[in-house]
Amino acid sequence: MSAETYRDAWGIPHLRAATAGELARAQGRVTARDRAWQLEVERHRAQGTSASFLGPGALSWDRLARRARLADTARRCFAALEDKDPETAAWVREYTDGVNEGLAACDAPEFARTGLAPGRWEPWTPLAVWLATHILFAGFPAKLWREHITAHLGPDAVALFATDGPGTAGSNGWLVSGERTVTGHAIVAGDPHRFIEEPGVYQQIHLSCPEFDVVGLAVPGVPGIAHFGHTGTVAWAITNAMADYQDLYRERLRRTGAGVEALGPDGTWHRAARHTETIHVAGEDSVEVEVIETDRGPVIAGGPEGLDDGTPAALSLRYPPRVTADLGFGALLPLLRARRVADVDRALDAWAEPVNVVQAADTEGGLLHRVAGRVPVRATANRLRPVPAWEPGHAWTGWHTPPRAGLTDGVAVMANQRGPATPLGVEFAPPHRADRIAALLAGKERWSAADMPALHTDTHLASAGPLLDLVTALDGLSPGAAALRDRLLAWDRHMDADSAGAAAYAAVRGAVVRHLAAHPALAPAAVPPAYPEVLQPWLALVPRIAYALEHLLRAEDLYCIDRAEAVRAALEEVAAEPPAGTWGDTHRLAPWRALPDTSGSPEPGLSGDHDCVLCTSAVPGLTDRAARGPAARYVWDLADRRRSGWVVPHGASGVPGSPHHRDQQPLWLGGELAPVVTDFDRLTKETDD
Repeated sequence: MSAETYRDAWGIPHLRAATAGELARAQGRVTARDRAWQLEVERHRAQGTSASFLGPGALSWDRLARRARLADTARRCFAALEDKDPETAAWVREYTDGVNEGLAACDAPEFARTGLAPGRWEPWTPLAVWLATHILFAGFPAKLWREHITAHLGPDAVALFATDGPGTAGSNGWLVSGERTVTGHAIVAGDPHRFIEEPGVYQQIHLSCPEFDVVGLAVPGVPGIAHFGHTGTVAWAITNAMADYQDLYRERLRRTGAGVEALGPDGTWHRAARHTETIHVAGEDSVEVEVIETDRGPVIAGGPEGLDDGTPAALSLRYPPRVTADLGFGALLPLLRARRVADVDRALDAWAEPVNVVQAADTEGGLLHRVAGRVPVRATANRLRPVPAWEPGHAWTGWHTPPRAGLTDGVAVMANQRGPATPLGVEFAPPHRADRIAALLAGKERWSAADMPALHTDTHLASAGPLLDLVTALDGLSPGAAALRDRLLAWDRHMDADSAGAAAYAAVRGAVVRHLAAHPALAPAAVPPAYPEVLQPWLALVPRIAYALEHLLRAEDLYCIDRAEAVRAALEEVAAEPPAGTWGDTHRLAPWRALPDTSGSPEPGLSGDHDCVLCTSAVPGLTDRAARGPAARYVWDLADRRRSGWVVPHGASGVPGSPHHRDQQPLWLGGELAPVVTDFDRLTKETDD
């Protein structure tokens, strides 16, 4: 037997092979069959060539990918993997061979729409895809925001706006030990929050060979199961640790007859690597990009002549894989082979990027709650803002030991809040999601796997308090505004799709955000510095106000802004033109697609909000549409893997028109899970490869 492919009722692939290598090849092949277009988009994004078929809208990303040296870093990491861990390198090669075999036989309709033909995957391509997927995960542009807001409002503004910033990915996760379950065995559950893409960023898959038998959520284009998996005897899951592990350096660059030089902390000018690359842009002229790398790292913005607006600045990015030539792929095979928590723990010692909080449990009662990943030791200033490359004291001097934590009353909750990763980060998510999950779990002594979806879909919005407190204190309102105030105060603070009260609250909140952003004290910060377009979401004032609104409303003073009057004006504005329907009428899914959707199907309305456990993030003040949300949900039952469940926002197939393209969406919207099936006798055999 080389490899067999089976499918369950949801079209999820279940693969069986004689060796781990044959299984990796089969995983690559079936992923290419199911997600050919997605794989090619990700390959091009990782190489900085996506504008060649997506057009000028992709140019800013391609510039960043080229200037940050993503593909070159992936090549370096794979070369180091071949030297240090040839078994894993060979396993990755098998995967890419399978991808190439699958792409050769694919008939995804998007290729015909764009005139694009599938390209060849190299052994380093999965590493490039992984790096491109996570290069913005740590949110290094937040350092530019801190610098920007400090320049306009002073250093105290940083804390006022400190919260889970625009574009940052998060997750919920919780571990319930056997002492708190009906079976006496642990449950691991949660949902990763990412930009919702179609096809989805996670692929449900089952990998089985004599060495291991694992179900989990894979990243298309990457072999194995990195983030969420269940081997039958041990299960693991992650959330973003919100650690700070990437640095920005201000560089002083000059041109010489021989190229470009950068001023180092020793006061000496050092030769920088330099070359030019050409980015082809569909429908427009090609663009040349100057790629410069100093001793700190690749220059991602500006150059010897400064930024596009003439500001004399250049920024280099220092990130661990570029420094160490290690992306942590050495952890992937040991994770698949894990039988106990101790095995997962050892595997994660090799983890590099992104930095995660990990929870795991096994059938013998073992539990794990730790941080995994590589965070450099360096000066505090590095973590807060761009630092001058020409000054001493900003070098990396080692690596932090990843912290560990325990459980409280048999439970551990992770939702990007301050926790075990606190020493490694600067800004964390507000505690609302974590506190709500902990409170719900405390409400019952014993839990089952079947109980978990009720937590996944909880819509209580604790962060509504500061705004509603100001609404309560208002008087002298017009009759319409007074009626609206009464409606808001009677609302149950649940952001349900069918709630008119939630729609009214969201409308008032958005108006408050706009009023604050327009105030003369804050409005100057609305003009961002001339950094690349791909970094601008972190520098936009309205989203920053929206996500920090409760801090801004509760602050002792907000630059002499009369916040009560801003709320009054917002209430009157909304009362004059109230929302006509419910929250779900405007809070609709807005998935990212490389190409426009031609199906004509309307996007569904959603429950939830940014600070709900059901985290479906709009941008108050700009739009109610949600581009971020649960990219998957999972429940891993350690008593019986067959009682586990999972779901993704769309379906197992990335091929439009497939019966499994969007068949899980009703489950996802309704808070239900598809059953995890691991018995091959209950599956439909598709191929013998």
